[in-house]
Amino acid sequence: MTEEPRPTLEAVAARAGVSRATVSRVVNGDPGVREVLAEKVRRAVDELGYVPNRAARSLVTRRHDAVAVVIAEPETRVFADPFFALQLRGISKELTAHDVQLVLLLTEGRDDHERVGRYLAGGHVDGALVFSLHLDDPLPGIIRRAGVPTVFGGRPGWPQTAGDGPDAPYVDCDNRGGAREAVRHLVGLGCRRIAHITGALDQTSAVDRLDGYRDALADVDPALIVEGDFTPAGGERAMRELLDRTPDVDGVFAANDLTASGALRVLRERGRRVPDDVAVVGFDDMLPVAEQTEPPLTTVRQDIEEMGRLMAGMLLRGRGGAERGPAGAEGGAEGGAGPAGVVLPTALVRRASA
Repeated sequence: MTEEPRPTLEAVAARAGVSRATVSRVVNGDPGVREVLAEKVRRAVDELGYVPNRAARSLVTRRHDAVAVVIAEPETRVFADPFFALQLRGISKELTAHDVQLVLLLTEGRDDHERVGRYLAGGHVDGALVFSLHLDDPLPGIIRRAGVPTVFGGRPGWPQTAGDGPDAPYVDCDNRGGAREAVRHLVGLGCRRIAHITGALDQTSAVDRLDGYRDALADVDPALIVEGDFTPAGGERAMRELLDRTPDVDGVFAANDLTASGALRVLRERGRRVPDDVAVVGFDDMLPVAEQTEPPLTTVRQDIEEMGRLMAGMLLRGRGGAERGPAGAEGGAEGGAGPAGVVLPTALVRRASA
């Protein structure tokens, strides 16, 4: 059984009664074609089932209709943390709406960094969306050398060099303000020994949340701050350390919901009632986590999916400067945000843990 030949541009042109050049312009999104002709072409495309040859089209448009999403974490972390799933969902929705493919690239070591750099420099994608960077990560420099348009998830915090300094476009939430609100809520509940389990302090989100914790308290006992790593295991380890050295702790602000979930398990093991003995607040409001902890978690909500959507939208529009998001989003934030930053607001969500 012979395979039917694929419809060609010439076949579409004949069906629509227009020139091949007109069909090409419509298929490639050229807005200069009169609507009456463009409609004829679109109808012919549907009737014939014409599918554009992406390789040939990229030669004309110099676009690949593909965007790389680079996550600077090992795959074991990416697929275990719902934060990444939510952000990828927002990115995917925006790219799909513009018929752009998502190419996922993960990095776990130096070989992966070099591989990502070669891929980006090879002209396979129209740009890159990069998040979960660490301060010593070589990716910003590698991406800069690759010369692809890039939007970052999270406030840039790497050493500034010409070309990728404070003007690097990014999307983030108000980490510092959200942390401040979380700790003030604990103070308002009557907590007097409020601890903070940080995230990985080589990431700007963790640093900003630690700064917000300090903002809300007049005097901070260093013994009440323990570094975590944004994981449940890190939350468990840090909570055990806190209870061993400061048994009078009566409030905990955890750097994210996963950290809080680990802290809650340890408090339950140690016989501490939440919130009666120790009140706990997280950060993120990831519903698969926050609503299923015992008790359900009071937390700071950031719109993770919307952050992903805005990152993709900023890249697709080719905006290298300031971008404004939905109502309440700000360009610039405390802690070093530049004019290229979209900073989304946060909100405290009260549940049973505090």
